[in-house]
Amino acid sequence: MNTQEFIAAALKEDIGNGDYSTLASIDANAKGKAVLKVKEDGILAGVQLAQDIFHHLEPEAQFQIYKLDGAEVKFGDIAFEVSAKVHTILQAERLSLNCMQRMSGIATLTNQYVQKIKNYKAQVLDTRKTTPLFRAFEKEAVKIGGGVNHRMGLYDMVMLKDNHIDFCGGIEQAILKTQSYLKANQLDLKIEVETRTLEDVVKVISVGGVHRVMFDNYTPEQMAKAVAIINGQFETEASGGINLSNIEAYAQTGVDFISVGAVIHHAVSMDLSLKAQLV
Repeated sequence: MNTQEFIAAALKEDIGNGDYSTLASIDANAKGKAVLKVKEDGILAGVQLAQDIFHHLEPEAQFQIYKLDGAEVKFGDIAFEVSAKVHTILQAERLSLNCMQRMSGIATLTNQYVQKIKNYKAQVLDTRKTTPLFRAFEKEAVKIGGGVNHRMGLYDMVMLKDNHIDFCGGIEQAILKTQSYLKANQLDLKIEVETRTLEDVVKVISVGGVHRVMFDNYTPEQMAKAVAIINGQFETEASGGINLSNIEAYAQTGVDFISVGAVIHHAVSMDLSLKAQLV
């Protein structure tokens, strides 16, 4: 689903057969202005999407941006001003706010994690723990906050997780079958393998032919040993049980990536409002 398809579907969900509050009380030709007010400190995200929403409804709408995506904002800041038909402003208001509040919350939380490990080589990764049909925008918010996107879905990278491995009969079989499948189907995809023990790490190394090794629910001490065993042969990723209080301990192990599903599913929406400016 591209941006325009998402906007059309989301507006249809909200407006349905008609925005009767607006239709009943506002002249169809009335013009107006509104400003996006920031009511909470953080990292702003979703400005471009908000502009796309207004222009979807009214291509001629004038949209003046004062704070770009990724800007550090404070309470009282004005992010943008829009001049358009009042019907457009009122119909775009809730969708724009919902998207921006969600994305800004994600960008803000992601940035908190990024700042915690800014002195280490590790990068903060997101996961597939996202809102259905809003994933692309949530992952964009992660990037705006300074994080890095993991795979977008099940189609753009192979990740052999615990259930794949257990159903397949072991790490070695899972890797070998995957390599054969990719070759037979001429698929150029990276392979990541989840490990649960140091013995699993040794098994992955013995088979080879993968791109990244994930350490699932390791302690920092166990992870330091695993990183040393791999010794740069593959990319490494920490996953499971990582939060703001312990992420630095994991970064200290020398791991390349730290995946944190919480940057999306634990993010709290930023407080924003769209206020009319009488003209």
